[in-house]
Amino acid sequence: MVSNPVHGLPFLPGTSFKDSTKTAFHRSQTLGYRNGYAVVRRPTVGIGGERLQVNQLSQAELDELANKAPVLTYGQPKQAPPAEFIPAHVAFDKKVLKFDAYFQEDVPMSAEEHYRIRQVNIYYYLEDDSMSVMEPVVENSGILQGKLIKRQRLTKNDRGDHYHWKDLNRGINITIYGKTFRIVDCDRFTQVFLESQGIELNPPEKMALDPYTELRKQPLRKYVTPSDFDQLKQFLTFDKQVLRFYAIWDDTDSMFGECRTYIIHYYLMDDTVEIREVHERNDGRDPFPLLMNRQRMPKILVENAKNFPQCVLEISDQEVLEWYTAKDFIVGKSLTILGRTFFIYDCDPFTRQYYKEKFGLSDLPRIDVSKKEPPPVKPELPPYNGYGLIEDSAQNCFVLIPKAPKKDVIKMLVNDNKVLRYLAALESPIPEDKDRRFVFSYFLASDMISIFEPPVRNSGIIGGKYLGRTKVVKPSSTADNPVYYGPTDFFIGAVIEVFGHRFVILDTDDYVLKYMESNAAQYSPEALLSIQNRVQRQEAPAPGLENCVFICVCTQIAVISFLIQPWKTPLCM
Repeated sequence: MVSNPVHGLPFLPGTSFKDSTKTAFHRSQTLGYRNGYAVVRRPTVGIGGERLQVNQLSQAELDELANKAPVLTYGQPKQAPPAEFIPAHVAFDKKVLKFDAYFQEDVPMSAEEHYRIRQVNIYYYLEDDSMSVMEPVVENSGILQGKLIKRQRLTKNDRGDHYHWKDLNRGINITIYGKTFRIVDCDRFTQVFLESQGIELNPPEKMALDPYTELRKQPLRKYVTPSDFDQLKQFLTFDKQVLRFYAIWDDTDSMFGECRTYIIHYYLMDDTVEIREVHERNDGRDPFPLLMNRQRMPKILVENAKNFPQCVLEISDQEVLEWYTAKDFIVGKSLTILGRTFFIYDCDPFTRQYYKEKFGLSDLPRIDVSKKEPPPVKPELPPYNGYGLIEDSAQNCFVLIPKAPKKDVIKMLVNDNKVLRYLAALESPIPEDKDRRFVFSYFLASDMISIFEPPVRNSGIIGGKYLGRTKVVKPSSTADNPVYYGPTDFFIGAVIEVFGHRFVILDTDDYVLKYMESNAAQYSPEALLSIQNRVQRQEAPAPGLENCVFICVCTQIAVISFLIQPWKTPLCM
């Protein structure tokens, strides 16, 4: 280690001399401990133990050096951007200071009170420094309450200065529009906000009460003369004990009247009566539970109380000679309440037990008041007018929108295109009608009959369709139970009456004979005998005139049918 050079010699090798007295060349310790805490010490000697020739800097100079940035190295320092501006209506949005206050109001025109204390809430809105005064609504106060002063900026003096939140505190008076409000307390948010702004709050005060309101809260004195009858004992003894009766009100004698059921409750605790309605499903009435509210019912009124206005005034003991009691409600008897006569037909088990113990009535049987429903009236059909079928016309009497009568589909499918044809003559006293011949066609599928008259040249009668397809009713049947002509009614010699005209069956075709042979059990012996006679006449050598005429008629019908419907072959061909 080389010591400092001699004064005047350059600091070069050979011009400096080593100090042989120096043996320690370590660096001085700069850390130490004082009272158990680590502290920093400034070195006073350098390496080798030589004292440092430096000037001590103050703490301010050290801080300045620490915070000073070299301009030549880093350039001019940049200023920090200003803090973001937040407007008051955003920073204080929905932040409201609430103060509890009251004011005194004089009452000059009242003998019961001379002044009135009205409690209010003062709200201060921080976003725009506006204020409002609200008075809580008190029920039945008779005073117009609610918003006393709407939200606005309020002036505090004649110079036009406005109230600020710094002017508000507990235990002070503020004047607004000539009224002096005493602030007694504030809410928790208001207290925290004012204390955070450095305002020292006064201690809270007790809210003043209105003397007249407190006077009204005291119960009124009642002066009641005690009676001989102990109503309290009756109340405590018969509390929650109710007699239940089942009754009916029969109003069927009046127009649109009916028999309705009710439940009568008799409360033993205060001798009151209640009548409840009994509703049934789909009875068409509003589900109102009560016919008569619970009240005492007078049984006998005084003579002067008959014209008493009961609809507007309550009946007192001065207008009543006797009230209804429990002994008036007995099963099997009628009683009149408010102009309606109720018949009691039953009661519940508790009521039976009460009457047995109180009045000695052990037998209170249930009375059957159910009425047997009259037998349904069978609708009578009007007389048949002759138009259309009876079944079709009767549908208008059964339903509002008539439907076509049901048909036997299986019968129509089995007997489709099966027709029975007969030759008939008209029974008439007119000579011109004796030679007229008709062909009856009976359709097995629908049991309808059609009549055709073959045209005869130079007869003076126009032939053709005599009767369209329709069902023909027998003359012995009625309109309620019509009986129609069937295939068993048609045989040789039978008389068929069609709408007042009588026809006699003279002959049949071959298909009718085959049909009667296959269904012989359905025909009468008379019909089968007529068929045997007809077969015997056919086996005779010379056919009768009637057979010739029928053969000609059937031939004409077959030709006409073939021309109209060539794909269907007539049965008489």
